Amino acid sequence: MLIRESHLDTFGHVNNATYLQIFEESRWDWITDGGFGLSEIRERRQGPTILEIQIRFIRELTNREPIVVRTGMGEIRGKIFEIHQSILKAENAVACEAVFRCGLFDLAARKLILPTPEWLAALGGEPG
Repeated sequence: MLIRESHLDTFGHVNNATYLQIFEESRWDWITDGGFGLSEIRERRQGPTILEIQIRFIRELTNREPIVVRTGMGEIRGKIFEIHQSILKAENAVACEAVFRCGLFDLAARKLILPTPEWLAALGGEPG
């Protein structure tokens, strides 16, 4: 991905809220590529919900800078699982790291449910 003018704040670097948007776009690509995209979420009436975010800003990102976003599964404990993401600058220098504590939300029951085998397979995770 390339950092664009619309990502910048008045200081000329990426706005903190924009990091969350970049991470979200990457998570959507990740789960869609894993077979659990928006159409699957609508059909099953189950999808991920974020419960907590821990984010660390390490290096600034500036205009027209190329980045790579890495996304992967972390720990799974009962109904709660972690998604780890990082934004990398050139030469794999970490610009930002985040841990998202999430749950699988049942849209009909309006509550968290245990991650299903299909959901875990889409994320490359294992039951814990």
